[in-house]
Amino acid sequence: QVKLKIPFGNKLLDAVCLVPNKSLTYGIILTHGASGDMNLPHLMSLASHLASHGFFSLRFTCKGLNIVHRIKAYKSVLSYLKTSEYKLAGVFLGGRSMGSRAAASVMCHIEPADANDFVRGLVCISYPLHHPKQQHKLRDEDLFRIKDPVLFVSGSADEMCEKNLLEKVAQKMQAPNKIHWIEKANHSMAVKGRSTNDVFKEINTQILFWIQEITERDKK
Repeated sequence: QVKLKIPFGNKLLDAVCLVPNKSLTYGIILTHGASGDMNLPHLMSLASHLASHGFFSLRFTCKGLNIVHRIKAYKSVLSYLKTSEYKLAGVFLGGRSMGSRAAASVMCHIEPADANDFVRGLVCISYPLHHPKQQHKLRDEDLFRIKDPVLFVSGSADEMCEKNLLEKVAQKMQAPNKIHWIEKANHSMAVKGRSTNDVFKEINTQILFWIQEITERDKK
């Protein structure tokens, strides 16, 4: 585990990366939702799982509810990683809730040449498609502009992402995409009758499998 301070304007973002023992090729950037920080148990669990399978995993903290601020911070982390000593061949953008919104926005503003070069795909955990009980106001604009692969991992009982609405959005997206539903999970990925670790295990397994699928295809 390596602690980092990533330049962001005149500030520094706190970040932690897990560096696998074997030679690096691909990595993932992860950030938290509206509350909490990079030490959210699920982000730590996911980063550890991916690192144990050979993927460089970076988590960072950026607090505040201003989405524009979050997007700028995410861009700074991506820029840092592109020129870092780790010399990755490619990276996946990821996040939970508001963090996935920021990642999606960064993804849709990447120039095609840059995307082909470095960014390989997007992982959205509990993407907040709408506010609770405000299904008429969808946050879907950025999703329609993305061209690289997208994985959504959402709870089927998520009060901020109605199942049929996300499925309709996914059908209209130009990017290849997949949705993995965690049955009966809410926005926090809590499921009655299931342990937190059991839910984490399902999510981590699905994300690893999807990333492996894309990176193996890239090597061919």
